[in-house]
Amino acid sequence: MKDQLMSTVENSKNYTLQVANAMPDAAYHYKPAGAGWEFGELLNHIAYGIQWWQDNYITGKKTDWDPPKVKNSKKEVITYLTNAYETLLKTIKHQSDSELKGNGVHATLDHITHHRGQAVIYLRTSGIEPPEYTY
Repeated sequence: MKDQLMSTVENSKNYTLQVANAMPDAAYHYKPAGAGWEFGELLNHIAYGIQWWQDNYITGKKTDWDPPKVKNSKKEVITYLTNAYETLLKTIKHQSDSELKGNGVHATLDHITHHRGQAVIYLRTSGIEPPEYTY
Protein backbone atom coordinates (compact mmCIF):
# COMPACT_ATOMS: atom_id res chain seq x y z
CA MET A 1 0.00 0.00 0.00
CA LYS A 2 2.70 2.46 0.98
CA ASP A 3 4.78 1.75 -2.12
CA GLN A 4 1.77 2.36 -4.35
CA LEU A 5 0.97 5.66 -2.59
CA MET A 6 4.59 6.77 -2.82
CA SER A 7 4.60 5.95 -6.53
CA THR A 8 1.33 7.84 -7.09
CA VAL A 9 2.58 10.91 -5.22
CA GLU A 10 5.89 10.80 -7.08
CA ASN A 11 3.99 10.67 -10.38
CA SER A 12 1.84 13.61 -9.27
CA LYS A 13 4.98 15.54 -8.33
CA ASN A 14 6.67 14.87 -11.66
CA TYR A 15 3.65 15.86 -13.71
CA THR A 16 2.90 18.96 -11.63
CA LEU A 17 6.51 20.12 -12.03
CA GLN A 18 6.33 19.50 -15.79
CA VAL A 19 3.22 21.70 -15.94
CA ALA A 20 4.95 24.36 -13.82
CA ASN A 21 8.03 24.26 -16.04
CA ALA A 22 6.00 24.50 -19.26
CA MET A 23 4.85 28.05 -18.49
CA PRO A 24 7.45 30.76 -19.19
CA ASP A 25 8.51 32.78 -16.14
CA ALA A 26 7.01 35.98 -17.57
CA ALA A 27 3.62 34.26 -17.91
CA TYR A 28 3.39 33.29 -14.25
CA HIS A 29 1.24 36.43 -13.88
CA TYR A 30 -1.16 35.29 -16.62
CA LYS A 31 -4.74 34.34 -15.92
CA PRO A 32 -7.48 33.51 -18.41
CA ALA A 33 -10.55 35.75 -18.54
CA GLY A 34 -12.74 35.01 -15.56
CA ALA A 35 -10.05 33.14 -13.62
CA GLY A 36 -9.52 34.06 -10.00
CA TRP A 37 -5.80 33.40 -9.76
CA GLU A 38 -2.75 34.07 -11.85
CA PHE A 39 -0.84 30.93 -12.91
CA GLY A 40 1.79 31.41 -10.19
CA GLU A 41 -0.88 32.00 -7.55
CA LEU A 42 -2.61 28.79 -8.61
CA LEU A 43 0.60 26.79 -8.22
CA ASN A 44 1.26 28.44 -4.85
CA HIS A 45 -2.19 27.26 -3.82
CA ILE A 46 -1.32 23.70 -4.84
CA ALA A 47 1.92 23.79 -2.81
CA TYR A 48 0.28 25.28 0.26
CA GLY A 49 -2.65 22.88 -0.13
CA ILE A 50 -0.27 19.92 -0.03
CA GLN A 51 1.08 21.16 3.30
CA TRP A 52 -2.31 22.04 4.75
CA TRP A 53 -4.01 18.80 3.69
CA GLN A 54 -1.02 16.84 4.99
CA ASP A 55 -1.24 18.54 8.38
CA ASN A 56 -4.99 18.29 8.77
CA TYR A 57 -5.81 15.00 7.08
CA ILE A 58 -2.67 12.85 7.14
CA THR A 59 -0.78 13.69 10.34
CA GLY A 60 -3.80 14.99 12.25
CA LYS A 61 -2.12 18.27 13.18
CA LYS A 62 -5.00 20.74 13.03
CA THR A 63 -3.90 24.00 11.40
CA ASP A 64 -5.87 27.00 10.23
CA TRP A 65 -5.98 27.88 6.56
CA ASP A 66 -3.38 30.65 6.46
CA PRO A 67 -1.43 30.66 3.19
CA PRO A 68 1.91 32.48 3.17
CA LYS A 69 2.71 35.38 0.87
CA VAL A 70 2.62 34.24 -2.75
CA LYS A 71 5.96 33.39 -4.31
CA ASN A 72 6.24 35.39 -7.53
CA SER A 73 8.95 33.88 -9.68
CA LYS A 74 8.85 30.59 -11.55
CA LYS A 75 11.96 29.43 -9.68
CA GLU A 76 10.43 30.21 -6.26
CA VAL A 77 7.16 28.50 -7.13
CA ILE A 78 8.89 25.37 -8.42
CA THR A 79 11.04 25.24 -5.28
CA TYR A 80 7.91 25.62 -3.14
CA LEU A 81 6.11 22.83 -5.02
CA THR A 82 9.15 20.55 -4.86
CA ASN A 83 9.56 21.07 -1.11
CA ALA A 84 5.86 20.49 -0.45
CA TYR A 85 5.91 17.22 -2.38
CA GLU A 86 9.15 16.06 -0.74
CA THR A 87 7.68 16.71 2.70
CA LEU A 88 4.56 14.76 1.75
CA LEU A 89 6.66 11.85 0.50
CA LYS A 90 8.67 11.82 3.75
CA THR A 91 5.47 11.88 5.79
CA ILE A 92 4.01 8.95 3.86
CA LYS A 93 7.27 7.02 4.23
CA HIS A 94 7.13 7.38 8.01
CA GLN A 95 3.43 6.52 8.39
CA SER A 96 2.33 3.00 9.20
CA ASP A 97 -0.02 1.21 6.84
CA SER A 98 -2.83 1.61 9.36
CA GLU A 99 -2.21 5.36 9.52
CA LEU A 100 -2.36 5.52 5.73
CA LYS A 101 -5.72 3.77 5.51
CA GLY A 102 -7.56 7.07 5.97
CA ASN A 103 -8.42 9.21 3.01
CA GLY A 104 -5.85 11.94 3.73
CA VAL A 105 -3.41 11.12 0.95
CA HIS A 106 -6.21 10.52 -1.54
CA ALA A 107 -7.93 13.79 -0.59
CA THR A 108 -4.61 15.61 -0.99
CA LEU A 109 -4.07 14.07 -4.42
CA ASP A 110 -7.63 14.93 -5.43
CA HIS A 111 -7.05 18.58 -4.48
CA ILE A 112 -3.79 18.66 -6.45
CA THR A 113 -5.41 17.06 -9.50
CA HIS A 114 -8.31 19.51 -9.44
CA HIS A 115 -6.05 22.57 -9.48
CA ARG A 116 -3.42 21.07 -11.77
CA GLY A 117 -6.20 20.56 -14.31
CA GLN A 118 -6.86 24.28 -14.09
CA ALA A 119 -3.15 24.95 -14.64
CA VAL A 120 -3.28 22.84 -17.81
CA ILE A 121 -6.10 25.09 -19.09
CA TYR A 122 -3.91 28.13 -18.35
CA LEU A 123 -1.20 26.58 -20.53
CA ARG A 124 -3.64 25.84 -23.35
CA THR A 125 -5.14 29.35 -23.30
CA SER A 126 -1.57 30.68 -23.47
CA GLY A 127 -0.98 28.66 -26.63
CA ILE A 128 1.29 26.17 -24.84
CA GLU A 129 0.84 22.45 -25.38
CA PRO A 130 0.74 20.84 -21.92
CA PRO A 131 3.13 18.00 -21.15
CA GLU A 132 1.83 14.53 -21.88
CA TYR A 133 0.34 12.94 -18.78
CA THR A 134 1.98 9.64 -17.86
CA TYR A 135 1.15 7.20 -15.09
